[in-house]
Amino acid sequence: MTENTIRVLLVDDHAMLRAGFRTILDTQPDIEVVGEAATGAEAVTAASALHPDVITMDVQMPDMDGIEATRLLVADPAITAQIAIITTFDRDDYLYRALDAGASGFLLKNAGADDLIAAVRALAAGDGMLAPEVTRRVLSRFSAGPAPAPARAASVTPPALLEPHSLLEPLTDREAEVLTLLADARSNGEIAAALFIGEATVKTHVSRILQKLGARDRVQAVVLAHRMGLA
Repeated sequence: MTENTIRVLLVDDHAMLRAGFRTILDTQPDIEVVGEAATGAEAVTAASALHPDVITMDVQMPDMDGIEATRLLVADPAITAQIAIITTFDRDDYLYRALDAGASGFLLKNAGADDLIAAVRALAAGDGMLAPEVTRRVLSRFSAGPAPAPARAASVTPPALLEPHSLLEPLTDREAEVLTLLADARSNGEIAAALFIGEATVKTHVSRILQKLGARDRVQAVVLAHRMGLA
């Protein structure tokens, strides 16, 4: 393992699925699975002990579900891992609750091995990731307003999703351009090419955009951009 190796914690109550994910990810020279957990409660304990960079999180598990575990992990300032919800359930309520809880990615279990690897790398780089088949749906829903929280879950919808107009005011013209391209699902390289600037400059703009918007990651910034009608 090198200094730049991405440390991954696998959370799922099915041992065979965890084994499959481990096999896929451990073949990559820049990724190492550092631990596994079978419940949300175990995930919280393991994350505190192992300090992973990325956590793949199932939804339905014993003791504590993955969305509640995500909420607890995101609220802990000592945990810096990015969390990807990975589930067989293509349900809007899971998706909205996961984003509300602080997940930075959402992937269905029928995704290919390459999609899993790409998701882990994207999250480790600070880029949010939504499965292509759900991206349009979630952006459409959030464009209409914040998703309602289920009765059993307290809403922690960030301010950035509640008052987008006032929060966009601090952005420079260039930052607004970058945000618009982010909302069009452009990569840093594609944004750089479109604006004739370097990728390092794009990364700087993205960091400043997130800071000014109070956004947790690119996914949240993209949701906000769509609510503003920037894409």
